Amino acid sequence: MEPSHGLEIIADNLKKAGWSWGCVSAVDSEGRTIWIVDAHRDDGRRFIVHADEKLSAFLELETAICIHLLIEQI
Repeated sequence: MEPSHGLEIIADNLKKAGWSWGCVSAVDSEGRTIWIVDAHRDDGRRFIVHADEKLSAFLELETAICIHLLIEQI
C-alpha cells in the first residue's frame, strides 16, 4: 500500500466516524520535520499526536482513538 493511500483510508474512516481532523508539519529545534495530526468531535473529544512521518502520525492518531473507545466500553 502506498503511504498516500493509507492516509486516505484513515482520513475517510475518521470522517465516517464523525471526526474532523487536521494535519500540519513543523520544524523542531533540531531542524527535523515533525507531523502533528489532530482529530476532534462535537462532543468535546480531541486527540493530538505527532510523529516524524506523516503516515506514522495518522496511524498513531487512529490507534489512540481506537484504544480510547475500547477502554470506554469496559
